[in-house]
Amino acid sequence: MNAKVQNLLNDWLMTHPELQPIALAARGLILQCADQVSDEVKYGGILFAAPVPFCGVFVYKQHVTVEFSHGALMADPHGLLEGKGKGRRHLKLHTLADVQDKHLADYLPLALVTALQAFIAAC
Repeated sequence: MNAKVQNLLNDWLMTHPELQPIALAARGLILQCADQVSDEVKYGGILFAAPVPFCGVFVYKQHVTVEFSHGALMADPHGLLEGKGKGRRHLKLHTLADVQDKHLADYLPLALVTALQAFIAAC
């Protein structure tokens, strides 16, 4: 883990102690979804790539979001994606149980495949 990511996680622990475990759980699942997932601090959250950017974790006042870079193009097998923007969709996580209850582990491979397909289509 690079120092900037560690510093942001520490900041979240200080400013949102009830939400930091949710962000850590989401980050842990994301890092497991491919052989080489990189993370970096950007836009106030942690962005993940493998090798193309595919999602990010952001902590807000009362929830954590996992943002999917090409979420509007993704399948939504559980009907849980939120957002109406042109490209992104997200899952809101209010509790640690939401990580499982909102099927985050199911959405991550979809996000990665969709991001890779979008990258290939753009070439």
